[in-house]
Amino acid sequence: MFKKILVPVDLTHNELGVQMINLAKEIGGDSAEIILTHVVHDIPSYAAVEISGELLDKTHKWAKAELEKLAKDNNVSGPADLRHGSAGSAILEAATQHGADLVIIGSHKPGVADYFLGSTAGRVVRHAQCPVLVMR
Repeated sequence: MFKKILVPVDLTHNELGVQMINLAKEIGGDSAEIILTHVVHDIPSYAAVEISGELLDKTHKWAKAELEKLAKDNNVSGPADLRHGSAGSAILEAATQHGADLVIIGSHKPGVADYFLGSTAGRVVRHAQCPVLVMR
């Protein structure tokens, strides 16, 4: 039923990422393409002037390498898609560009900021053009 499954992962919580990958494999079976994505948040311009371009490049290279390692370690043959910007918007854009049939996204226990700003998972659920499965 699901041929392309987008799995956005937070590289600081790899254990949840592995659980989401395993669920995607179970749901999609052998024929589904699993697309891993990670979003590197943009740094506000007032802070970016204080950070060297070399440090930003190292951060992006590290994130790309970690995402590819996660894919390799979990036998995910689909693309490892590194994105930049706001997590919710970048995930929605990735789902559209890849033609995802399903998004499997992790969630956390909501904090006070989530009630005012909304969580990434909540934004994806509200705006996605395909089904979204939220894992806690």
